[in-house]
Order: sequence, then C-alpha cells, then structure tokens
Amino acid sequence: MPRFTILPRTSRIVALCSAANFINAADRVIMPIAIVPMTKEYKWNLHWQGWILSAFAFGYFTSQIVSACTVNRFGCKTILMSAVLLWSISTVITPFLVHSIPLLITCRVILGLGEGLGLPVIFHLFAHSIPVEERSRAFGYLVAAGSVGQVVASIICPRISWPIGFYIFGSIGILWSGLWIIMYQETNSQEEIPLFVPKIVQNRSLRWSELITHWPLWALYIAHFAMNWSNYIIMQWLPTYLARNLSANEKSMSLTAFPYIVNSLVGIVAGHNADNLVQKRWSVLSVRRLMTSIGLIGPGAFLLAFCAVDNLLAAVMYVQWP
Repeated sequence: MPRFTILPRTSRIVALCSAANFINAADRVIMPIAIVPMTKEYKWNLHWQGWILSAFAFGYFTSQIVSACTVNRFGCKTILMSAVLLWSISTVITPFLVHSIPLLITCRVILGLGEGLGLPVIFHLFAHSIPVEERSRAFGYLVAAGSVGQVVASIICPRISWPIGFYIFGSIGILWSGLWIIMYQETNSQEEIPLFVPKIVQNRSLRWSELITHWPLWALYIAHFAMNWSNYIIMQWLPTYLARNLSANEKSMSLTAFPYIVNSLVGIVAGHNADNLVQKRWSVLSVRRLMTSIGLIGPGAFLLAFCAVDNLLAAVMYVQWP
C-alpha cells in the first residue's frame, strides 16, 4: 500500500477524521430539511414525522458502546471504514424506501448505527495519536468540520430536488472510505501516544460499575445530555418549525445554516484558546470547566429567548448561538 508523506501522520489523521465528521454531520441534516417537501408529497402527519426523525437516535445511542468495545479488537481503520460505508449506503438508498414508512424508519435506524460507530473511534484515535497540548485544537477542527458539513447540506439541500441530496452526500462518504484505506496506516500500540491517566486508575482495571457511580463522570453525562438536547432540537425540528409556524418557504430553509456557521467558527477559536490556556499553566480541569460553562449557559439563554420570537429572521438570529 503506498504511503503518503505530504502531511505528518497527526495532521493526516485530523484531516481524514474531520472529513469523516463533515460527512457524518451533513448526512444527519439532510432528512430534517428534506422531510418538509417529503411531508407535502406523502402527506405524513407529525406523528410519523417524529418517528422518522427520531429513528436515527435509536441506532445512534445503541452502537456507540459497541464501537468503544470493539475498536481495540478490530482496529480503528476497519471500524471507521465500516461505519462510514454503513451510514453512506443508508443515505444513498433512503429515497428508494420512502413509499414504506417501516422500511424508511429501519433505514434511519441503520444510519444511526453507522454514525454511532464513527465518533467513538475518532475519539479513541485522537486520544492515542494527538499530543495532549494539541488535542483541544484537533477537536476544535473536528467539531468545525462537522458544522461545515451541516452548513453545506443546509444551503444545498433546499435548492435541489430532495432525493439528490441523499445521493450526493452518500456518494461522498463512499468515496471517503477509499481514501481512508489508502491514506491511513494502522500503527503498533508501541507507537501510540500514551493517554493521560490519573494515578487513581493507573495499574488497575476500571470496573463498569465505576462508570455509573463516579460523580465526575455524571457531570460529563449531564453536560453532554444538555448540549445534545439543544443541538438535536435545532437540527431535527428547526426546518419543520420554521415552515409550519413562521411560514418559511423551501428557499428560506437555507437560513438554518447560520447556527452551524457560528458553531464552526466558535469551535476553532475555543479549541485554540483552550490549548493556549493550558500552555499558560491553567489546569486542564479549570479550562474544561470554563469552556463547558460558556458552552451551556449561552445556548440555554438564547433558546429561552427563541421561544418568544415570532419573526423568521429574528428566530434564526437567536437560534444561531446555541
């Protein structure tokens, strides 16, 4: 297999994984946008719209634990390639299944299974391949790439026939899988960067019960839940809300790109600032507390303001900050 040396291995990993997250995020956004014209065409009520949109989550949360448990056995290369292929093929075939809601829901569950496999592998790869002092900016670029994917999908999909969006982004994922096979080489464990592990858990196995009873982990669970609550409300239901309640037409759906543009820019800036604070001898814990607090309090305040808005432009301006 040819070896690519244009970029250092760390930069190559960040670039490839960021591209995968670009595709991952774009594929999530297509259905929430496409379901507006699809609903008009197939006369779905809100009940079935909810099932179609939420089916993704059923697959997504179930496969993440599987991914975390299998990556050490099968390797990052195989699992990530399989994940991208699975969600990309699911995306490509979606337009062929719209005449059967059960088949469409099943396809959405499979899409979630594939996307749920992806991010834990990327996190594992970053944790073992990216130096600690560069890790925040690497995650910043990863998050930014996902937001750019959502921006691109939000701008393109309302302007084309709804099946074309599924074909385009699904095909990009299949193409990425070929590049991943060529450009990423798995390393021996000796070459990996060791994780920063607290002394309390060094030299012993971590029991599964500690993942439930450890209070600092509960802080992470709650913060992640709160962050995803706002993210998924915006991603899954914003196009439908704008169309039904604020009379947005299909072209106006491109305005849903604004939240992802701001998210992309803020992700990069926050990543660099976090690394700079660590280099200035701030503790990693203090930096994480600061960034998490800003990232949750700000979106919460703006979502509360969004509830009181009855103007399309004002609504988009408020919702972009979460």
